[in-house]
This record gives sequence, C-alpha cells and structure tokens, in this order.
Amino acid sequence: MSLPHDQGNQVATGTLPHSALIAPRLSLSSCVRAYLTRSTLGANLRPDQRNNYFPASPLCGITWVLQGEAQLIRRGNEWVSEPVPTVSFAGPHTVPVVHANPGPVQAFMLALMPQALRAMAGVNIACHVNRIVPISSVLDASWQAMAGAVLGASDDAARVQVIEAFLEPRWRAVRQTALPRTDRYRYWVEGLALQAASSGIGKSLRQMERRIKQKAGLPLRELRSLARAEESFLNTRTNAASGARNYQLNWATLAADGGFADQSHLCRETRRMSGLSPNELKKAIQEDESFWAYRIWS
Repeated sequence: MSLPHDQGNQVATGTLPHSALIAPRLSLSSCVRAYLTRSTLGANLRPDQRNNYFPASPLCGITWVLQGEAQLIRRGNEWVSEPVPTVSFAGPHTVPVVHANPGPVQAFMLALMPQALRAMAGVNIACHVNRIVPISSVLDASWQAMAGAVLGASDDAARVQVIEAFLEPRWRAVRQTALPRTDRYRYWVEGLALQAASSGIGKSLRQMERRIKQKAGLPLRELRSLARAEESFLNTRTNAASGARNYQLNWATLAADGGFADQSHLCRETRRMSGLSPNELKKAIQEDESFWAYRIWS
C-alpha cells in the first residue's frame, strides 16, 4: 500500500477538514464503542487526501454519508470499486480497507460492539465479516427508521441523541445477557472467552469457540490478534505523542508490552491489520490527512 508521504500533509487554503470521536453515554458504553464524525466541506484537498484508511476491526458499524459520495477502493490487498451506500452496514473486518471521496464529504459513523448488535437485532455477525452493504439488507424497519431520522438530524449532537434514544431501551432489555463495560478489545475478548466457557452445558474448546463466533462473528484467535493490535497502536501513539518526526520508538519494548512474541510478530500483525509496517504507520498517522481515523481513535 503506497503512500504519498513525500507530498506532506499540508492542506491548501480553505476550511480545514474536521474529524472527531464522540463517546457514548455511560449506560451505552458496553454497547456503543464510539461515534466518529468527518467533514471535508470547504477544504481544498488533493485527491489522495480524500482517501480514508481504516484498520481491521472486530466492530460492526453504521455509516451515514450525509453529503457527497464514498467508494470502497481497497479491501486488504485487493483493489475494488464498490459504491458505499448513503446508509451502510459494515461487519467486522479482518483486513484494512480504504474509502475514497471524489469530492467534499460529510459523514457520521456509529461503531457497535458485535455481541451487543447480535443481542439487540438478532444479526448473524459471522455472515457479514468483511462486508459493507445497505442497512436495509441487514437491519429491520425500526433500525431503518432510526437511520432515516439520523439523516434528517441538524447536527452531530442531534444525531447522537436520535441514536441513543433508539438504543437505550433495546440495550437495557438485553444487556444482562451481554458483556459488561470494556475499555479495550483485549479485555472484551478475554471476557467473551470466559463467558463462553462458563455458559451452556458443554465446556469443550470447540463448543467455546462456536459460542464466541456466534456472538462476535470471528474466532477467538482472530479477536485476540485484533485486541493486541489495537493495544499496541494505542501505546505507539502515546509514546510518539511529542509529534517529533524523527522520534525513535522502542518496538521491541512495545511488542513485549502488547503481548506479541517478539518485534517481528508485532511487525507482521501491524502490517496485516493496517497494511503498513509500524514505522510506516507511525509516519502516516503523523503526516497523512487520509489517516485521520487512526489519529482520533482512543
């Protein structure tokens, strides 16, 4: 995955792009991971700066393209050309993806824990791994009505209000069967394994794996890999917070802290999750506008 780093990340005159991460209300924190908002309206960007890089993730999501257009152009190592619906559903992804906007765009995203979505909407998560489809092909009329109301909301605060008024009673009804609040994928994954191992009649490894995949759509090994990747990404970003371009990170220490076998293991997993080596990813986050999602994630 080649990146135009030599062109820098300077944005021409005009409004600066806006990206933000919004936390959910506390009562929904084990259901909603976060909201992401992105606007390039009025910004004078080069075509490559209108790309959007997203890592592999165990989360499910709903995306609203409020203004402009979006197209999926890369899935892992595969180049594709797939229009992104105005309101789309994305399942967990085991590979990174790249979206492109041909012009200015305003978008809003809801990131959901997969086991929460399954509990509330009965979605078979495993059927939607590495897929981005219209919301109407996955969720029922009540979810579609909520999505329509979000499209008509006046601003991000109103969009969050619509979503949370919809989710709150549904989550309250089922949350006792799902997992408690988690702050990192790692703890969510281990909690999921513990719950699967201690529930039901059978306690065999195969039965545990089956229950985990039913809840999250991915096998335990893949979930643990994603958890390690997120933890190491957050540690990398924290240690490089000075923003110094030539700051040298101790990758061996980060690998050990993140639960990787060694530095090579960290490098392989980072490339699998993001498409880049750790050093390339660090540089992209610091310099490339199209890596905005990595910069705001927490």
